[in-house]
Amino acid sequence: MHGRFALSVGRRKQFGVATWSELRDQQPGLADLGEQRLIAPGVVLVATIRHDGTPRVSPVEPLLLDGQLWLSLMLGSTKAHDLVRDPRILVHNIVTSRDGIGGEFKVRGRAQLVENQAALQHYVAAVGRQLGYRMIVGRFHLFTIDIHDVTFIRYDGETGDQYVARWPNTRQFVRRSDSATSVGPPEATAEALASPIVDEHPGH
Repeated sequence: MHGRFALSVGRRKQFGVATWSELRDQQPGLADLGEQRLIAPGVVLVATIRHDGTPRVSPVEPLLLDGQLWLSLMLGSTKAHDLVRDPRILVHNIVTSRDGIGGEFKVRGRAQLVENQAALQHYVAAVGRQLGYRMIVGRFHLFTIDIHDVTFIRYDGETGDQYVARWPNTRQFVRRSDSATSVGPPEATAEALASPIVDEHPGH
C-alpha cells in the first residue's frame, strides 16, 4: 500500500482491514462475484460522509490493481474532500432492475489517500493499458480501499427469498420470503453465492 496514511501489515490486522487479494485468497467465489457485479460494469456508487454528517452518493470508476481496489476522483471534487476529512466509505455496485436477481455487492471500509509519486505513475500507466485513456499525475485524487466488510445480497426470482454472503465474518444464509416486502429469520445455506443468468436487456 502506498500513501501517507498507509497501514502496515501489523496495523492492518489490528484494525481488522483487508485487501481485495485477501478476499480472493480466502473467499474466491465472493471475489469472483465482486469482479463481475462491482468492477466489470466500469462504474460503482460510492457513499461518503459530508461535513454535516449526511451521506453523499457519487458514481466513480473502479480499478483492481496489484490486489487492491483503487478509486480515482476528480481533482477538487467534494467527494474527495469528504474522504480526506473522514475516510469511511461504502462502495456499491450499480443496480439496473427491480427484481434483485443480479444482486447487490457492497464493500465497507476506509479510503487511503495515495500520494506516493511512483504509485501514482503506476496507476496512470495501468489505466492507460486497461481503460485506454490518459491521466495526468496531479490532476486527480487517488485512493485505495482498506476493506472492513463485504456483503453480497441477491433475491431468488421465483420465490423472492433473500440470500446473503458476508466476509470476513464468513457466513451464508437465506431469509425466506413471507410477503412481497418482508422476509423471515436467517437460515444457514451454501447457496448464497450461486450466480444466476441475468438478462442484461429485459423486455427484448
